[in-house]
Amino acid sequence: MAIPALATAPVLSTPDTHIFEDPTPVVDTSGLSRLPDDLIALTYEIERTVREIRAGRWRRIALQFPDHMLVDAPRVYEALSQGLKYARSTRNEDPGSQRLQNGTVGEEELAEKLENTLITDRGEDSAEKLFILADSSYGACCVDEVAAEHVDADVVVHYGRSCLSPPSRLPVIYVFTTPPLDLASVISTFRQTYTDKHQKVILMADIPYSHHIPTLHARLQEDGYTDTYATEIVHNPSSLLPNRSVPPVSVDSKETLREYQLFHVSEPPTSLLLTLSSRVGAIHIYPTSTGTADTATPSVVLASSARSLNRRYALLTSLSTASVFGILVNTLSVKNYMHIMSHVQSQIAAAGKKSYTFVVGKVNAAKVANFSEIGGWVVIGCWESSLIESQDFWKPLITPFELGLALQSDSERLWTGEWTGDFQTVLEEKKSTNGVLAEKNGEEEEPVNGSGDYDSEEESAPPEYDLRTGRYVSQSRPMRPSKTLKEPSQVEGGEAAAPSAALIKRANGDLAQVGGVVSPGAEFLRSQRTWQGLGTDFSKAPEEGENVNGNAARMEEGRSGIARGYVVGSNGTEH
Repeated sequence: MAIPALATAPVLSTPDTHIFEDPTPVVDTSGLSRLPDDLIALTYEIERTVREIRAGRWRRIALQFPDHMLVDAPRVYEALSQGLKYARSTRNEDPGSQRLQNGTVGEEELAEKLENTLITDRGEDSAEKLFILADSSYGACCVDEVAAEHVDADVVVHYGRSCLSPPSRLPVIYVFTTPPLDLASVISTFRQTYTDKHQKVILMADIPYSHHIPTLHARLQEDGYTDTYATEIVHNPSSLLPNRSVPPVSVDSKETLREYQLFHVSEPPTSLLLTLSSRVGAIHIYPTSTGTADTATPSVVLASSARSLNRRYALLTSLSTASVFGILVNTLSVKNYMHIMSHVQSQIAAAGKKSYTFVVGKVNAAKVANFSEIGGWVVIGCWESSLIESQDFWKPLITPFELGLALQSDSERLWTGEWTGDFQTVLEEKKSTNGVLAEKNGEEEEPVNGSGDYDSEEESAPPEYDLRTGRYVSQSRPMRPSKTLKEPSQVEGGEAAAPSAALIKRANGDLAQVGGVVSPGAEFLRSQRTWQGLGTDFSKAPEEGENVNGNAARMEEGRSGIARGYVVGSNGTEH
């Protein structure tokens, strides 16, 4: 059943009766699992982390935990501190250092050591400082470079599952953690799902469970499965299997990849599931939360993905007549986020629509509902967090990939069912189509703004209707230049023409302008905002001889004192 659309923006103000109540929800930590002390070093890979920190010569290390792992953060901090302290104390016991002190090292080896010595070394024996990032500015799957730079960190240690989006500034040490998995149950489920031992199957798991894939693959080969492929983690969200390696025969071909079925350990994120559903033949998921496998037929699995894809398609088509888009930037750490933001801005402008850019942290319905003039939002985040379900939001939220489809006309839009959320894929498609578009624009006299075939005259353009309401939309492209009637500068015989009294069409309808440029936001403020700022409630007309600004509020003496007893005016009345 479809969720009914909101008729008006939700009320965001706090009632007067609750004005002194703290609206912050209390976090329940009773359900958080606490690892035994003997598993901390193994699960959080303390030894490898210490080794990489020492190898990188980093001194200020930020530790980023997801919410469900913060319960272990103090013990991980202590384990790393002890490991780094032990590594510093045993440094002088290195055989190379002892031979250098005893003078037994050769001249060539000594020259090599001196060549590799940095003059600006900050001191190898100085103590490292660790910082726990208790809250992420953005999604937990992304490296929070903003919070890390607040403590001037040299490196970030990211714990838990990750989207592996390339960071823009700081180096990162990824610790995926190693949760246990009942391999016997997984193998038994695999046998029930794939009875044909020659079936082409790709073995894939969520990032924290990926270390079980080599063992699972070896066990299945012992059981006689001859055509299974074990994926490996690669830091490439643009891969055919995001952040995973692909079979050698499918490196350059999507078609051969569809010959494989996918066996996925743990429930994948929605963005990953939508991406995989159009690239492999079928997907079977082994949920790690219950320990039982989803042995549904491929049609049932595909039907679930199809419903999600249909819902996304309905959202993007509902924005085909939106005149104003909001670009919602909720990451400052992912590489190329500035490039995709510029690409989205140019796309919206080329379609004759207006865009406004907003930078936020964690997105919620209350934040975006403050801007009622926005007809739809384009989320620029990591390839996983940019997919936000819009049921609780005032206006739909779509991804940059979906925006490209929404800006196409109904006659040009082709929905193949393929979905992608990676920035680099969208940018590469832009580069590949630039040549085609340049050649097409060279052949046409008038550029096509995405609304179908129409003449240069705006009146001959086909009407546009909102597919949700069926109503005619008159201002779907407010930034498209209108052709006004030109006044003749001269008449026959070279004489100057008199000023024309002919009616001239107002450019872009009756929209407000700021600096000579049409501004739908200013028009919304003028015509539809019920409150336009301080002083707008003084609407009396200025008296004769009074300044235009004379209708502003006069300055008055305000309250003074402390919060428990304000003094108002000269009579000393307390409140």
